[in-house]
Amino acid sequence: MSAEEQPERATLAAEITGPLARRYSTATVLYHHALAERLGLGPTDLKCLDLLHQRAPMTASELAAITGLTSGATTGVVARLEQAGLLGREPHPHDRRKQVLRPTSKAVREVQEVFDALPIDPDALIEGFDTHQLAAIAEFLSRVTDYAYQRSALLRAQTLSPRGRRATAAPPEPDQTKEQR
Repeated sequence: MSAEEQPERATLAAEITGPLARRYSTATVLYHHALAERLGLGPTDLKCLDLLHQRAPMTASELAAITGLTSGATTGVVARLEQAGLLGREPHPHDRRKQVLRPTSKAVREVQEVFDALPIDPDALIEGFDTHQLAAIAEFLSRVTDYAYQRSALLRAQTLSPRGRRATAAPPEPDQTKEQR
Protein backbone atom coordinates (compact mmCIF):
# COMPACT_ATOMS: atom_id res chain seq x y z
CA MET A 1 0.00 0.00 0.00
CA SER A 2 1.38 3.36 -0.97
CA ALA A 3 1.85 6.23 1.45
CA GLU A 4 -0.89 8.14 -0.38
CA GLU A 5 -3.41 5.32 0.10
CA GLN A 6 -2.85 4.96 3.86
CA PRO A 7 -4.73 8.11 4.96
CA GLU A 8 -7.61 7.33 2.58
CA ARG A 9 -7.78 3.74 3.88
CA ALA A 10 -7.75 4.96 7.49
CA THR A 11 -10.53 7.46 6.77
CA LEU A 12 -12.66 4.81 5.02
CA ALA A 13 -12.04 2.28 7.79
CA ALA A 14 -13.09 4.79 10.44
CA GLU A 15 -16.23 5.68 8.47
CA ILE A 16 -17.16 2.01 7.89
CA THR A 17 -16.60 0.88 11.48
CA GLY A 18 -18.07 4.03 13.02
CA PRO A 19 -20.95 6.11 11.67
CA LEU A 20 -21.83 3.86 8.72
CA ALA A 21 -21.96 0.76 10.93
CA ARG A 22 -24.18 2.52 13.47
CA ARG A 23 -26.44 3.90 10.76
CA TYR A 24 -26.73 0.45 9.16
CA SER A 25 -27.45 -1.14 12.53
CA THR A 26 -30.23 1.33 13.33
CA ALA A 27 -31.80 0.91 9.89
CA THR A 28 -31.66 -2.87 10.29
CA VAL A 29 -33.36 -2.76 13.68
CA LEU A 30 -36.12 -0.52 12.31
CA TYR A 31 -36.52 -2.75 9.25
CA HIS A 32 -36.90 -5.86 11.40
CA HIS A 33 -39.43 -4.09 13.63
CA ALA A 34 -41.49 -3.31 10.51
CA LEU A 35 -41.09 -6.89 9.29
CA ALA A 36 -42.26 -8.21 12.66
CA GLU A 37 -45.30 -5.90 12.55
CA ARG A 38 -46.16 -7.15 9.06
CA LEU A 39 -46.07 -10.74 10.33
CA GLY A 40 -48.09 -9.89 13.45
CA LEU A 41 -45.16 -10.63 15.74
CA GLY A 42 -43.10 -8.73 18.23
CA PRO A 43 -39.50 -7.96 17.26
CA THR A 44 -38.08 -10.39 19.83
CA ASP A 45 -40.34 -13.18 18.60
CA LEU A 46 -39.26 -12.58 15.00
CA LYS A 47 -35.55 -12.57 15.85
CA CYS A 48 -35.95 -15.78 17.87
CA LEU A 49 -37.76 -17.35 14.92
CA ASP A 50 -34.94 -16.17 12.66
CA LEU A 51 -32.32 -17.70 14.97
CA LEU A 52 -34.24 -20.97 14.93
CA HIS A 53 -34.41 -20.82 11.14
CA GLN A 54 -30.63 -20.36 10.99
CA ARG A 55 -29.60 -22.82 13.71
CA ALA A 56 -32.38 -25.38 14.26
CA PRO A 57 -32.77 -27.71 15.89
CA MET A 58 -32.26 -25.88 19.15
CA THR A 59 -33.58 -26.25 22.68
CA ALA A 60 -35.29 -23.42 24.51
CA SER A 61 -32.33 -23.14 26.88
CA GLU A 62 -29.95 -22.80 23.91
CA LEU A 63 -32.19 -20.09 22.46
CA ALA A 64 -32.19 -18.30 25.83
CA ALA A 65 -28.40 -18.49 26.03
CA ILE A 66 -27.93 -16.97 22.59
CA THR A 67 -30.47 -14.18 23.05
CA GLY A 68 -29.87 -13.38 26.69
CA LEU A 69 -33.58 -13.78 27.40
CA THR A 70 -34.64 -15.19 30.74
CA SER A 71 -36.12 -18.68 30.81
CA GLY A 72 -39.55 -17.13 31.44
CA ALA A 73 -39.26 -14.76 28.50
CA THR A 74 -38.06 -17.60 26.27
CA THR A 75 -41.02 -19.72 27.35
CA GLY A 76 -43.33 -16.85 26.35
CA VAL A 77 -41.67 -16.46 22.94
CA VAL A 78 -41.88 -20.20 22.27
CA ALA A 79 -45.53 -20.32 23.33
CA ARG A 80 -46.50 -17.38 21.11
CA LEU A 81 -44.66 -18.76 18.09
CA GLU A 82 -46.16 -22.20 18.62
CA GLN A 83 -49.66 -20.76 19.03
CA ALA A 84 -49.20 -18.86 15.75
CA GLY A 85 -48.23 -22.12 14.02
CA LEU A 86 -44.71 -20.83 13.33
CA LEU A 87 -42.80 -23.14 15.65
CA GLY A 88 -42.84 -26.86 16.22
CA ARG A 89 -41.53 -28.84 19.17
CA GLU A 90 -40.33 -32.42 19.13
CA PRO A 91 -38.65 -34.67 21.70
CA HIS A 92 -34.91 -34.24 22.12
CA PRO A 93 -33.17 -37.29 20.65
CA HIS A 94 -30.87 -37.75 23.67
CA ASP A 95 -32.68 -36.18 26.63
CA ARG A 96 -36.33 -37.00 27.38
CA ARG A 97 -36.66 -33.90 29.56
CA LYS A 98 -35.95 -31.52 26.68
CA GLN A 99 -37.62 -30.58 23.45
CA VAL A 100 -36.05 -29.28 20.28
CA LEU A 101 -37.55 -26.34 18.48
CA ARG A 102 -37.84 -25.82 14.74
CA PRO A 103 -39.63 -23.24 12.62
CA THR A 104 -42.54 -24.72 10.72
CA SER A 105 -42.85 -24.69 6.94
CA LYS A 106 -45.62 -22.12 7.48
CA ALA A 107 -43.10 -19.80 9.20
CA VAL A 108 -40.59 -20.13 6.38
CA ARG A 109 -43.30 -19.55 3.78
CA GLU A 110 -44.85 -16.51 5.51
CA VAL A 111 -41.50 -14.78 6.02
CA GLN A 112 -40.54 -15.45 2.39
CA GLU A 113 -43.90 -14.07 1.19
CA VAL A 114 -43.23 -10.79 3.01
CA PHE A 115 -39.81 -10.49 1.38
CA ASP A 116 -41.21 -11.42 -2.04
CA ALA A 117 -43.91 -8.75 -1.73
CA LEU A 118 -41.42 -5.92 -1.22
CA PRO A 119 -41.15 -3.76 -4.34
CA ILE A 120 -37.39 -3.25 -3.99
CA ASP A 121 -35.20 -5.69 -5.87
CA PRO A 122 -32.40 -6.86 -3.55
CA ASP A 123 -30.26 -7.70 -6.61
CA ALA A 124 -30.05 -3.97 -7.27
CA LEU A 125 -27.96 -3.66 -4.09
CA ILE A 126 -25.13 -5.71 -5.59
CA GLU A 127 -25.35 -4.33 -9.10
CA GLY A 128 -22.05 -2.90 -10.29
CA PHE A 129 -19.85 -4.91 -7.93
CA ASP A 130 -17.48 -7.46 -9.45
CA THR A 131 -16.91 -10.93 -7.98
CA HIS A 132 -13.85 -9.80 -6.01
CA GLN A 133 -15.76 -6.90 -4.46
CA LEU A 134 -18.73 -9.12 -3.61
CA ALA A 135 -16.37 -11.62 -1.94
CA ALA A 136 -14.91 -8.77 0.13
CA ILE A 137 -18.39 -7.58 1.13
CA ALA A 138 -19.37 -11.14 2.09
CA GLU A 139 -16.21 -11.53 4.16
CA PHE A 140 -16.81 -8.21 5.91
CA LEU A 141 -20.44 -9.07 6.71
CA SER A 142 -19.34 -12.45 8.07
CA ARG A 143 -16.69 -10.83 10.26
CA VAL A 144 -18.97 -8.08 11.55
CA THR A 145 -21.68 -10.65 12.36
CA ASP A 146 -19.24 -12.79 14.34
CA TYR A 147 -17.98 -9.64 16.07
CA ALA A 148 -21.51 -8.63 17.05
CA TYR A 149 -22.27 -12.09 18.48
CA GLN A 150 -19.00 -12.05 20.45
CA ARG A 151 -19.56 -8.53 21.76
CA SER A 152 -23.13 -9.41 22.78
CA ALA A 153 -21.84 -12.35 24.82
CA LEU A 154 -19.15 -10.20 26.43
CA LEU A 155 -21.63 -7.47 27.34
CA ARG A 156 -23.95 -10.01 28.94
CA ALA A 157 -21.06 -11.60 30.84
CA GLN A 158 -20.09 -8.32 32.49
CA THR A 159 -21.54 -7.56 35.89
CA LEU A 160 -24.33 -5.05 35.42
CA SER A 161 -25.80 -2.54 37.81
CA PRO A 162 -29.60 -2.27 38.15
CA ARG A 163 -29.68 0.38 35.40
CA GLY A 164 -27.80 -1.79 32.94
CA ARG A 165 -24.49 -0.02 33.41
CA ARG A 166 -21.35 -1.89 34.27
CA ALA A 167 -20.88 -2.09 38.00
CA THR A 168 -17.81 -0.22 39.21
CA ALA A 169 -17.30 -2.08 42.47
CA ALA A 170 -17.51 -5.72 43.37
CA PRO A 171 -20.65 -6.73 45.26
CA PRO A 172 -20.22 -7.12 49.03
CA GLU A 173 -19.35 -10.52 50.43
CA PRO A 174 -22.54 -12.46 51.29
CA ASP A 175 -21.68 -12.77 54.99
CA GLN A 176 -21.14 -9.03 55.55
CA THR A 177 -23.77 -7.14 57.48
CA LYS A 178 -24.81 -3.59 56.63
CA GLU A 179 -22.73 -2.26 59.52
CA GLN A 180 -19.58 -3.95 58.19
CA ARG A 181 -19.97 -2.39 54.74
